[in-house]
Amino acid sequence: MPENASVAEPPDGIDVDVDAVTGAVLTASRLLVAISARSLAAVGDRVTLPQFRMLVVLSVRGPTRLVTLAEALGVAPSTAMRMVDRLIAAGLAERQANPGNRRETSLYLTDAGLRTVREVTDRRRAEIAGVVARLEPARRADLVAALHAFNEAGGEPLAPTGAADTHPLGWGGDPAGPSPRG
Repeated sequence: MPENASVAEPPDGIDVDVDAVTGAVLTASRLLVAISARSLAAVGDRVTLPQFRMLVVLSVRGPTRLVTLAEALGVAPSTAMRMVDRLIAAGLAERQANPGNRRETSLYLTDAGLRTVREVTDRRRAEIAGVVARLEPARRADLVAALHAFNEAGGEPLAPTGAADTHPLGWGGDPAGPSPRG
């Protein structure tokens, strides 16, 4: 560390003990889970939380093989297959044969599936923005710095800011991923 650099001292009255920070993060995560649950409730008659997770993975990755999808979700391929069957029946996903290997199929979102992901994400984003708007500007800056540090410590890549068209998880670009239909 350069000689003129200083280690930031915590403000008076702020407990930086690992347990205190962990408690604060758990409280914040409880709020974020509640926001996520409320945003998903609007489509709860069409999709469950695990199915929504699958839709998000498909929206970020684009056409995906079943085995890859199961690995990404941490479920058995048979479980993923049942989830896919339900999403297909609901008109939210489709299967398409891989042109390079006809025995292999890829799964992708339909327009209705993409709309579902966007609807839930837009609701979640709006509610989070409402909470953030109630913070003073200096607190917002502190929150951004703290969350960047937290994400970096956890190995989570930072999402670009200011993208008009974003993926459900915050990354810029086409939220539908590559089109399977060419």
